[in-house]
Amino acid sequence: MTIFVLVVLFFSIMIHEIAHGSMALSLGDRTAKEAGRLTLNPLKHIDLFGTILLPLVLLVVTAGHGPIFGWAKPVPVNPSNLREGKMGILKVSLAGSATNFLIAVFFSLAVRFLVLPPGLEYFFGLIALYNFAWGIFNLLPLPPLDGSWILFTFLPQRFSQLKIALQQYGFYLLLIFILFGLNFVFDLAAKLFGLLAGQAV
Repeated sequence: MTIFVLVVLFFSIMIHEIAHGSMALSLGDRTAKEAGRLTLNPLKHIDLFGTILLPLVLLVVTAGHGPIFGWAKPVPVNPSNLREGKMGILKVSLAGSATNFLIAVFFSLAVRFLVLPPGLEYFFGLIALYNFAWGIFNLLPLPPLDGSWILFTFLPQRFSQLKIALQQYGFYLLLIFILFGLNFVFDLAAKLFGLLAGQAV
């Protein structure tokens, strides 16, 4: 079960990153494509800390009960190559979470409307849960998450000091949130799943 959760988490993250690069490519930025990152090859997306060390630490700390989280190597995007200016940055930033939400909705509705063996139904629920959670998590306005790109792109100039502070300390705030705030993310993800699937995960 733990291995399955880790596999679901990694592929959810990987698809999230590919969605960013694919959206950027559609808007004129070929950076991710030329870096060979628009691929389902897992080796291209592994980040030593986010993909391996952090999930293992959370696995040990929580005695395998989770929540277990991590991230893949971010797909490179050059905002100056994007068409549509700020709207282009917004579309690229939202593409990853939007893709996770679509996956989560698909598997939630499959649980609701298809007659599935109990084991498969449970696995579908986990896929939905982790995709909801990863989509929500990435919208947090903390670097290096997608929410920070959205915040910094549309933040008025008079809040420049806030931007500087988040750029300096955002990663540490993110680690604190991972340690103490993930239950909130998973509780919200579970509620979304329950709403669509008609049952608890």
